[in-house]
Amino acid sequence: MSDTFLLFAEPSFMEGMARVLDLGNTLTEYNESPTPREADYNAIKSDWTMIGQDIYTAVEEIKNEINEQKEPESSHTK
Repeated sequence: MSDTFLLFAEPSFMEGMARVLDLGNTLTEYNESPTPREADYNAIKSDWTMIGQDIYTAVEEIKNEINEQKEPESSHTK
């Protein structure tokens, strides 16, 4: 399950099919926490985890771009 949708329960394929006929939205489920404070903590933690992953991915992409730019230069100097 993606951390982005931490508060939502992930339905199975059959539940997804049943939702097509669920006009009253009675099948919607949420992941619950014992207290509102804990729910906020978990949501904020999840948000910052995703931000950290985004930053890591961006840094890795920049490193790869820099390495690709350096490769042609090193082959010309030999």
